[in-house]
Amino acid sequence: MNISRFIDTNNRVKTFDPWVSNLIDNLFYDGSGRSLSKFPAVNVSESAEGFHVEFAVPGFSKEDFKISVEKDVLAVSGEHKAESLDEAKQYSRKEFSYSSFKRSFTLPESVDVNKIEANFKDGVLTLTVAKKEEVKPVVKEISVK
Repeated sequence: MNISRFIDTNNRVKTFDPWVSNLIDNLFYDGSGRSLSKFPAVNVSESAEGFHVEFAVPGFSKEDFKISVEKDVLAVSGEHKAESLDEAKQYSRKEFSYSSFKRSFTLPESVDVNKIEANFKDGVLTLTVAKKEEVKPVVKEISVK
């Protein structure tokens, strides 16, 4: 038994020619090459030592980021400019383009803004935000007499 994708026979354009369907889709395409989401996916986790914030930013390089803290707000922005158009190539569709984002996070009072580190590897920007020493849990062993 073969499994095949359902063909919508009511949609004569798609049945007739998939290229025509793409042409119609392109009439409503703004040409920016941006996805519907202007923000990268973010994971935030907390440990006893601090917070870890990970941004999924494939295609960016470490020079594309600007990270700052003002008062209690951590701001992360990125700007990736498109490479110059290769005139020798005959593109039928070109979606690589400029992209940018800006995300802001309100930091809790428990963090030490002087101990924020950033690392970029394999398309993931990782921020480590340390907690203040007095906030970290202290484990004290108590002996039984």
